[in-house]
Amino acid sequence: MKNKQKKREAFTEHSYWQSYSDMMAALLLIFVLIIAITLAIYKQKTTDLDRTRLELDTAQTQLDSTIADLENSNKELAASLAELQQAYAQAALTQEELDKAYLEIENARQELTTTKNELQDIVGIRTDIIGALQTTFNNSSMKVDAQTGSITFSSDVLFRYNSATLTADSRQTLQEIIPMYLDVLLQDQFRNYISEIIIEGHTDTDGSYQSNMELSYERANAVADFCLNTRNGLSDEKIEQLQKILTVNGKSWSNPVYKKDTAGNITADVDMPASRRVEIKFRLKEDEMIDKISGILAQE
Repeated sequence: MKNKQKKREAFTEHSYWQSYSDMMAALLLIFVLIIAITLAIYKQKTTDLDRTRLELDTAQTQLDSTIADLENSNKELAASLAELQQAYAQAALTQEELDKAYLEIENARQELTTTKNELQDIVGIRTDIIGALQTTFNNSSMKVDAQTGSITFSSDVLFRYNSATLTADSRQTLQEIIPMYLDVLLQDQFRNYISEIIIEGHTDTDGSYQSNMELSYERANAVADFCLNTRNGLSDEKIEQLQKILTVNGKSWSNPVYKKDTAGNITADVDMPASRRVEIKFRLKEDEMIDKISGILAQE
């Protein structure tokens, strides 16, 4: 009985430790499985994290590139806007300059129209003066130049050879002619248009230029002195007016008179007697303007 009891106890004790060992082995296996699963999950998470980081890095690179592109685009847009503003400003300036040019052209056109009208009036005044002179000298032996309105005295009539002293006969002639001529020019209708009344002495081509210059000036000046003398027909008022606009010139033989052939053509031969002369002529205040504008009017 005792042996059976011992065998039963021994078997019972062995079964307990075997069960405990199996349990521990099972727990160890479970623990190993848990660790393996954990390691697998960790590795997967690590792989996923690396992939995510790579994707984030790629996305960051793309974002940086996009930001750089946007910045470049903003710079280009700003440059384009600046160019557009500059072009607009230039266009506005060009339009302003164009408007100014149009205004200047219109002003010039109006000024030209006014000048043309003034020129026509001036031409009319010259014609009126010459007409009045021709009417005044209609019954006189003195002829008025139809183009210039000048009158010409032969030096042979006024002076002796190589002299600048007026002869007695010439004084009588001048007392008749000078007041008639100057009274027309100095009348109220024409006086304000007269810039100069010119007395010019001319000689023939015999002798030196300088000696003839002196002689031509002295003869012109002798006629001027005669005109300014109150005893020779002009009133004090007319003499005062004449003094303001009278000019005396000596031309020597710089402008001789040439002979004409039977057909009326000018030849190369100097007409010596006709070259010895004293001319009295006038110049309008607007003659300078006529010279400048006549070319413009001729082109229209």
